[in-house]
Amino acid sequence: MRTRFLGFTAALLLAASGAAVPVAQAAVPAVVPAVVPAVTGPECVADGVGQVVYDSAAGLWICAGGQNDGKPITTT
Repeated sequence: MRTRFLGFTAALLLAASGAAVPVAQAAVPAVVPAVVPAVTGPECVADGVGQVVYDSAAGLWICAGGQNDGKPITTT
């Protein structure tokens, strides 16, 4: 009898915690990244100063130097 009660209690706790996880995730507000105007690769290097480099921290290609310094690079 004790085994059934413990099994039932464990199943009830697991079901309750499993149902609570999506609710907790939905309560966290989505972080909206700041809108930064993007440039193309040719626009980045057009002034002769800018270079297209990969920013591994952000996971993006960006323009380094020149008039478009720090702007993300688009594929179009």
